[in-house]
Order: sequence, then C-alpha cells, then structure tokens
Amino acid sequence: MKVLMINGSPHAKGNTYIALHEMEKIFQKEEVETEILQIGNKPIRGCIACNSCSEKGRCVFDDAVNEAAPKFEECDGLVVASPVYYASANATLIAFLDRLFYSTSFDKTMKVGAAVVAARRGGLSATFDELNKYFTICGMPGASSQYWNSIHGRAQGEAEQDGEGLQTMRTLARNMTFLMKSIALGKEKYGLPEQEPFSPTNFIR
Repeated sequence: MKVLMINGSPHAKGNTYIALHEMEKIFQKEEVETEILQIGNKPIRGCIACNSCSEKGRCVFDDAVNEAAPKFEECDGLVVASPVYYASANATLIAFLDRLFYSTSFDKTMKVGAAVVAARRGGLSATFDELNKYFTICGMPGASSQYWNSIHGRAQGEAEQDGEGLQTMRTLARNMTFLMKSIALGKEKYGLPEQEPFSPTNFIR
C-alpha cells in the first residue's frame, strides 16, 4: 500500500506539514508507504484549456504536475493538504490539482482521497469542501475522521498545540488505511463496480 501526500503550503515545515507528518507516523506503523510532495512553493501555472493532454497523455507544461502524475497512478491513496487563504486553498495547489486531475486519463476509481486543511481560525470547512470535489468527481472515496479533517495554528509550529487536531489526523490515517485495505480485498474478491459509458448532457445543445 502506498499513499501520496501533497503539501500545498508554501512553508515546507509549517502547520500543514505537521498535520501530514502526524498522519505519516500512523501510516508507518500500519506499514503503508508514504511520500510527501512539496507543492505549495513551486512555480505552477494554471490550466490554459489547450487539451494537448488528451493527445500527448501529459500536460503541455512539464513541471511538478507531470512528475506527480505517475506517482498518483501508482498510489492507493492521495492526501491533499492546504493552508486556508481567504476561505480557500492555496492558489498554487489548486492550479496543480486542476492540471493533475484533468491531464491524467487513468482510472481513479476507488483510490482513496483525503483532504486536510490548516488555518489560524476560520475558512476551514469551505476549503475542505473545495478539495473534496477533486475526489468526488472521479469515483474516489473520501476518508473521514472523528471531526472534519482540520488543524489549527497561526505561527509556524503552533499546530503542535492543537491536541484535538492532531488526534483527528491520527484517526484519519487509521481510517484511511482501513478503507484502502478493505477496498483492496473487495477488488480481489468482487472487482471494481461496473461502469456505464459516459453520457454527457450539456445544458446548451
């Protein structure tokens, strides 16, 4: 089992990392391989809707998105973590996710996703909802915890003082591990759910 973890914070060792690292410790105990990709401080541009990826099988901009794509395909679970800016995720992370999900054509069905958010005070639920949309549009079950997957802290390192937030991360990692293992057993016994041909229905025809 392998989990790919995306740090969407510009600060490689900030409060968002503290949340990811708390999960990582549980994954290690559960013998789940992990890799953290530092994305939040990379120069990642947004999608320009050129659709070159449909022909080339990769994004036309050769950056961290194309580096992450094969790792995303190989992993059993994806954790996406972001600080909260104006009740939203870091714009760099959103540009990364837009292009990663759009440019990759492999089947993401039953890869387990988990969104994690960090903030001083507010905007957590809105950001959590924003990140979960990437999973739910492509058949990825979302992992949950004992509370919404969030942690609090303003200055770097303050999240270490959020006892409930840290516990939420540990519970999330255990639940995610259970879900990934259960899905693996289910795929082995039953296979993936049947998929119907896509039937797009545009509002304007």
